[in-house]
Amino acid sequence: MRLVVVGGVAAGLSAAARARRIDRSLEIVVLEKGEDVSYAACGLPYLVEGRVRAAEQLVVYTAGHFRRERNIDVRTSTEVVAIEHARRRVVLRGGDSLPFDRLVVATGARPDTTGIAGAGLPHVFTLHTLRDGVRLRDFLREKRPRRAVVAGAGYIGLEAVEALRARGLDVTLMFPGHDLLGRHDPELARVLIAHIERFRVDVRAEQPLRSAAALDTDLVVLATGLKPNVELAAEAGANLGPTGAIQVSDRMETSLGSVYAAGDCAETTHLVTGRAVYLPLGTTANKMGRVAGATAAGARERFPGVVGTSVVRVCGLGVAVTGLSKEQARQEGFEPVAARIESGDRARYFRGRPTTVELVADRRTGRLLGGLVLGEDGAAGRINVVATALHHRLCVDDFEQLDLAYAPPFAPVWDPLLIAAQQLQKAM
Repeated sequence: MRLVVVGGVAAGLSAAARARRIDRSLEIVVLEKGEDVSYAACGLPYLVEGRVRAAEQLVVYTAGHFRRERNIDVRTSTEVVAIEHARRRVVLRGGDSLPFDRLVVATGARPDTTGIAGAGLPHVFTLHTLRDGVRLRDFLREKRPRRAVVAGAGYIGLEAVEALRARGLDVTLMFPGHDLLGRHDPELARVLIAHIERFRVDVRAEQPLRSAAALDTDLVVLATGLKPNVELAAEAGANLGPTGAIQVSDRMETSLGSVYAAGDCAETTHLVTGRAVYLPLGTTANKMGRVAGATAAGARERFPGVVGTSVVRVCGLGVAVTGLSKEQARQEGFEPVAARIESGDRARYFRGRPTTVELVADRRTGRLLGGLVLGEDGAAGRINVVATALHHRLCVDDFEQLDLAYAPPFAPVWDPLLIAAQQLQKAM
């Protein structure tokens, strides 16, 4: 029995490793079109900043490790150009083919630079692959640019702003509309823009980038979103979902028999709305890959979906979100009520720092729908509490009674989460 995995980064190698643990007899072949496998893409901004000193520090495992230690044949610089499902084989660039019994498609995503002229110029960069990060770092070292433009105000864009400011560049951030982090939260956008501007970043909202060549700058980073690499699967006959990514079941099954998909090329289910969602995050990719590998190896595991949890550092400020904002909840047909508070993150005599918490709930049912945490420290831990509540469909009544830890060096007697829940109860 041969399992072929197309794609050798987060989802693909998670799938291969999980399949190997379940079935020691499987022949497993991973085909990666790039030169690098199993690297921490989320660390790329810190490589650019200089906090990560060498690209090798971001490599989790090499192709050789998988061959030696796990009996997984990982082939780099090997591009699949077609999936011939009826013949149960993949076609490689150059004309060779490889038969499969089961196939995992983990082709990831690519930066979406559609409609941007000059995206291929030498001083224009994306920040998606390990090679992207190395190329940008080397450009900074060798050319010593003074001015940079970052296009896009998602996670990658905001992290790029911080990295470039840390290296002393004058940075302009430009993006269409007024929305940051895709949250549809005007108050969050206002707070973040004011915070970024305090670090002498020129923020230009409602300015979509049409041409990188037209900018008067030394360096451009395009962080204008991701586009799922669905072409291989779609041309083979796999169904795409409403998001435009590959449609899968909770066992990562596509519409093609014995073909599974996982990671940034596939959609999943949002557990708050129950709808299909496309959220290309490393955590999600690894979990989806793990289930795809298990299913391909004959086990019965499932990935129910996500609540949309993420955290990013923006010029020293932790910004953590999960679930829906108030506006997103309204668009999904809920009757949302929100409460936003600011409180200390520990006892006052331990120099507690301000933490902002917002919670959103449905007025009709009392169910918690989402949350936001802003703070210099502890944002990730607190948002994880809210994410857990969303996974278990907690109501505000239950959330308010959570037994959260207290000790003066770590948290106040009334945690900001509980204060926000109390205020949300009043608002409801």
